[in-house]
Amino acid sequence: MSTAASSRCACSRSKSSSASARDQQKRRASLADEGRATGRFRARGLFLRRPPRNGRRAGGVLTRMASTPAPVVPDWPYCGDGVTSGDRAGCIGRSVDPHPSCLVHLSGLDRDTHLASLNAGDDIDHRGTSFTDQLLDQLLNALSDPTTNHPRLGDTHFESATFTGNADFESATFTGDARFHLAIFTGNAWFESATFTREAQFDSVTFTGTAGFESVTFNGAARFYSATFTGEAWFLLATFNDTAVFISATFTNAGFRAAHFTDTADFRSAAFIRDARFASATFTGTAQFRSATFAGTANFGSASFNGAARFRLAAFTGAADFESATFAGTVDFGSAIFTGIADFESATFTEDVDFGAAVFERAGELGPLVCGNTVFLSGARFNGPVTLSIAARRLECHRTRWESTAVLRLRHADVDFAHAVFEYPLTIAAEQAHFRHSRGTRGSVVPEDPLAGTTGSGVRIVSLRGADAAHLVLADIDLTQCQFTGTVHLDQIRLEGNCTFAIVPARTQWRRLRPQRFTQRRTLAEEHYWRSRQPTAVPGWQQAIPDTGHTEHVGPAQLAPVYRALRKAFEDSKNEPDAADFYYGEMEMRRHDHDRPRAERALLAAYWALSGYGLRATRAVVWLLLAMTGTLLVMMLWGLPADSWKPETVGSLSGRQVRLPTGKPDPVNPTNALHERLSTKRFEGSLRVVVNSVIFRSSDQDLTTAGTYTEMASRLTEPVLLGLAVLAIRGRIKR
Repeated sequence: MSTAASSRCACSRSKSSSASARDQQKRRASLADEGRATGRFRARGLFLRRPPRNGRRAGGVLTRMASTPAPVVPDWPYCGDGVTSGDRAGCIGRSVDPHPSCLVHLSGLDRDTHLASLNAGDDIDHRGTSFTDQLLDQLLNALSDPTTNHPRLGDTHFESATFTGNADFESATFTGDARFHLAIFTGNAWFESATFTREAQFDSVTFTGTAGFESVTFNGAARFYSATFTGEAWFLLATFNDTAVFISATFTNAGFRAAHFTDTADFRSAAFIRDARFASATFTGTAQFRSATFAGTANFGSASFNGAARFRLAAFTGAADFESATFAGTVDFGSAIFTGIADFESATFTEDVDFGAAVFERAGELGPLVCGNTVFLSGARFNGPVTLSIAARRLECHRTRWESTAVLRLRHADVDFAHAVFEYPLTIAAEQAHFRHSRGTRGSVVPEDPLAGTTGSGVRIVSLRGADAAHLVLADIDLTQCQFTGTVHLDQIRLEGNCTFAIVPARTQWRRLRPQRFTQRRTLAEEHYWRSRQPTAVPGWQQAIPDTGHTEHVGPAQLAPVYRALRKAFEDSKNEPDAADFYYGEMEMRRHDHDRPRAERALLAAYWALSGYGLRATRAVVWLLLAMTGTLLVMMLWGLPADSWKPETVGSLSGRQVRLPTGKPDPVNPTNALHERLSTKRFEGSLRVVVNSVIFRSSDQDLTTAGTYTEMASRLTEPVLLGLAVLAIRGRIKR
């Protein structure tokens, strides 16, 4: 072909191209004018320009026009290729400056020229463009960094783009913002080892195939809001140095194994249709999984949560695996639903962990877990048999409900069981030895580092108020601060092992120049609190019990039934000696109850003073010895006559019959000095009278009037005191 002919052909293509460009510009201008006239609204990066809703006005009359589908017209300069009557926008791919067509519809020469003009790190804008894998490879090759042989992109706009083949961004570097929202990947999307220097926007992106983000580094915010992962989503070893947003995202299979989240990881309302793998992941900031749903296995084994972890309202349909996970901040599983197994074996919580109002359908075994502060189970519900193994400073079980048998194996914990509900046997036992792993390294001890500052591993219950204790078993529990008032069926509680109660002040205390000494016995924390508030209280009655507002209204009238119920519980278990302490407490509360009749209180006071309600043998023996000593002295001083009487016979003769009547003179009161009456002979006679009085026998000893009445009194009181002493001893040794 001649040069002139070539020139004419080129001129002809140029004119044709110019005419085509002018036509497309006129068409876009017309659509833009229509959009400005009828209004437009934005939908995630697109402007939807629509005609009038019902028709158009002609001469002031509203005429109805035929219904046509609302076209999607973007707000960027777009290609418009393929416009039809039903599609008024045609191709919405971003036109490549200075051409009117998008990268797809550019002529081969123009596309090659454009790609050749690109350099590594350039900004690109291909919004709405439909990429094949070949076209994407050409674009990324044009942006390849010669030093690394990997693509390097500046500000990147792929909003609403469609990638019909495999999209391979492996090892690419995005130095500017990377915007992919509303993009569609119909094939696999590979971003392995890619680096996003600034914000990465994948909001509302659809990944139909595998989304591979292994070893990706997000230095800016990573946004996957409402993204849909139909295939596998792999974020293994990914690093998120800024906020990671997966709110309302949908995952079919999600793999975040060993991923690192430096800032907030937000998975609120995310849906995991199958398995979610976060094993060995690290969450440095807040991990937010509120209202997330896990239909398959949720694997957080060995994950590290250095900030707060929020799983409130989350639903775990499959197994929830948190084995060996570590939580450094507060943890919230409130109102979460565990339909499958909840595995927290060897999980460690440094701060509080809240399972309040959570539902465990079939937990089986929860723990052993270690918490450095408080485990909240208030309002939680366990629908199946469960064994809880927990080492924590405190365990809150307000209104917790167990629908089947349960065993709580605890260490270190202060347990609040107020208003807990259980209709089947429930055992709370203190574990003396460390918990051990059941899997992995068998027999290895579960470390208790968050509890290093605690003293001893004993378990203390601080409240059973409002609970029904009919099926409750306590084993080796410290009850020194437990509030029992308000507990239902307390007489049916079972106490096994060494369950300890509070004791009275140990030393003799002086109050207003009067010594006060309390004999040792088991007491209730509420009695301590009540006595500590009395004006005559002595030091030693504890005041530091949990202030729930309930103890302010607890007094002797409320405590007497509690002591009575616990006494019956000990008696039913054939533990008579320990039951005696609670009988003593019951009688003490009755004696101090001012609502009872005064005569009853006086009788109880005498009963207490003489023998400690028949339980203090020493007190009864002391009173017996005092009574015998007093009787002995009275007998020696006034009870025995001055001299023993001598028989005197007076006879008279009258015929053959001789009568010799012998008269017995009345005993003569001694008149000599008192000290002269304290002789050995009189002591022996008085002792014989006293001893016979104790065993309720007559001594056949001549007595003065005073001695006779003294003997009568001693024969009434001293056997009673002896019987009280025997009763007290019997109560302590009875089996």
